[in-house]
Amino acid sequence: MKYAEEAVLFPCMGDTLLGIVAKPEVATDTGVIVVVGGPQYRAGSHRQFVLLSRALAAAGYAVLRFDYRGMGDSEGPQRDFQSVSPDIAAAIDTLQQCAPSVRRVALWGLCDGASAALLYRFDTHDPRVSALCLLNPWIRSETSLARTQVKHYYTQRIVEKEFWTKLLNGKIGLKAFKALLRSVQLSVAGRWYLASQASAPDRATPTQMPYQQRMAHAWCNFTGSILLLLSGDDYTAKEFWEYASNDLAWQKSMKHPRLTCRKLIGADHTVSNALCRAQAEDLTLRLGLPSSGPSH
Repeated sequence: MKYAEEAVLFPCMGDTLLGIVAKPEVATDTGVIVVVGGPQYRAGSHRQFVLLSRALAAAGYAVLRFDYRGMGDSEGPQRDFQSVSPDIAAAIDTLQQCAPSVRRVALWGLCDGASAALLYRFDTHDPRVSALCLLNPWIRSETSLARTQVKHYYTQRIVEKEFWTKLLNGKIGLKAFKALLRSVQLSVAGRWYLASQASAPDRATPTQMPYQQRMAHAWCNFTGSILLLLSGDDYTAKEFWEYASNDLAWQKSMKHPRLTCRKLIGADHTVSNALCRAQAEDLTLRLGLPSSGPSH
């Protein structure tokens, strides 16, 4: 299907944001907001979001990719993924203005863009959001990083002859060895903490929750469809899986009735391989976006 792209300027809390709308000739009633992970701007690594937007627009979906306040060509001070809900709301408003047929939207996010999409749902409960497409969500904590390093890096290294040769010859410094021990300690402490959650009541108010728990809360209470894409060759994806497999709230989240999880074998964090990128686009179109009708 033919589509056109245009730059748009739109307001957000006193600042002006810039985005690119890809609009098909005949758009469905579902649009897509590309929530960019940071520090990144609307094009993405190796033009990832440009290519994604064009693929979705060619399939009939109006798409807006944009710069947060303080990023790319948008005004305002730079901010992190935990404080961009107003930016996402403004982007949804703008897409609906540019493509009046759009009645509902899917949020498509990479890394902390995926996390921002979930936090937007937690903050707003916006009924226009009918689907979430999440690639390698960011869920980092000191403990989860340590657990991932121990399981996926250090356990492989310590069985290698080269590791012990370098250690005995002083080619692995004391600082690096201490880092290994620190990771093991944090990993063990993290398992103890997760086990203790089973008998400890949750007294935290929503605003006091760590961002990982707010994400899980939004995930569990979302009534739309969720597509989770995890790159096979990415530590952020591995860390997400470790966290979700061990945390009680996330264990519940992963049983969401409308969740579809797919692993992109051989893909790196930003899916730079052309074949893997095409696979991610295909999965988004087949599984991530709700069925929609054309505008009339």
